[in-house]
This record gives sequence, structure tokens and C-alpha cells, in this order.
Amino acid sequence: MTALAFSVCVYCGSKSGEDPRFASIAAQVGQWIGEHGGQLVYGGGRNGLMGIVAESTMAAGGSVVGIIPRALVEKEWAHHGCTELHVVETMHERKRMMAERADAFLALPGGIGTFEELFEVWTWRQLGYHDKPVGILNSHAYYDHLMAFMGQVVAQGFMGEWQMDLVTVGTEPATLLRQLVESAGFAPPARMQAL
Repeated sequence: MTALAFSVCVYCGSKSGEDPRFASIAAQVGQWIGEHGGQLVYGGGRNGLMGIVAESTMAAGGSVVGIIPRALVEKEWAHHGCTELHVVETMHERKRMMAERADAFLALPGGIGTFEELFEVWTWRQLGYHDKPVGILNSHAYYDHLMAFMGQVVAQGFMGEWQMDLVTVGTEPATLLRQLVESAGFAPPARMQAL
């Protein structure tokens, strides 16, 4: 058995949203991870985009590590088909384990839970707690207003451009995943171009 090439932590909604294109994007992300021998780390649910990305990863041959707090096992319908499913006691434990098991982070469309996880891991990178790449998949303009607001934060002097540079924003799943995996140091650029 060969070692995994990389592990991507994906933050996304436990709902599918109103636009069916978001489900398609989640499926593309999972398929890419699975087809390239990767491992998905995520919140352990089987509903919404969370379930889609997990199912797509496994269907494409990848492994899936789900991490879910005991209080959410029923609410988020824990995905018992994961390669590994860890039931933890608190959200803090969940997020810490997700961060430890990941080589890179990617935010898909989601709600306040997704935003909270994204901003936390972004803040941790700013503070030097990790130096793993962080990405935002802005497919179908989902994050346009957020990115415009972040520009306003910089313009008002509450952040610097260097903090914005800690996050890679892209619109195409395969392109952004390739960038994140390459930035994580798991393959030389020449090999990544062939993926």
C-alpha cells in the first residue's frame, strides 16, 4: 500500500444550497482528491455539500477522515461510511484534529460554520501556528462579496495585504486544488502539471 500523496481539509455546508451548481462543485472537489490518491479531512456529516464531497472522494478511490462532535452526530447525520470516523467531545477538539490531519485547507460554499473554520485556520496561519496553504473556492461568485469586504478591511487599515496573500482564491476546483497541493510540497511543479 502506497502512502497518501496529500490530505486536504475541506470546509463546506451541511446543506446543499439553492444553486445546484454548488453540489456539482463539491462533487468535482471530491473526485479530484480521490483520483489523485489524496485524503479528504472534513466535518464527518453525510448531508449537504459535506456528504457530496465525502461520497465523491470515496467513489474516486480516495480515503475520507470524518471528525464530528458527539452532539452533532444526529443533527449532521454522521457519515458512518467514512474510511475513519472520529466522534469527539467538542468543536475545539474537532477543529484541532482536522487541522492536524490536513496538509492544506479549502473552503467551499457554506454558512457560518464554514466561515468560522475558514477564518480560524487563516488566523492561525497569520499567527504562525501553521504554514499550510489555505484556499477559497469562489466558484459561481459565491465569495465575491466576502472578498470585496476583506478588501474594505485592508483599505480601512485593519489588515495588511500580506494577510490577504495568506489565502489563495480560485474559481476552478482542479486548478485551485493543484495549487494548494503543490504549495503544500507534495509534488514538484512538473508532476503537478500532469495531474
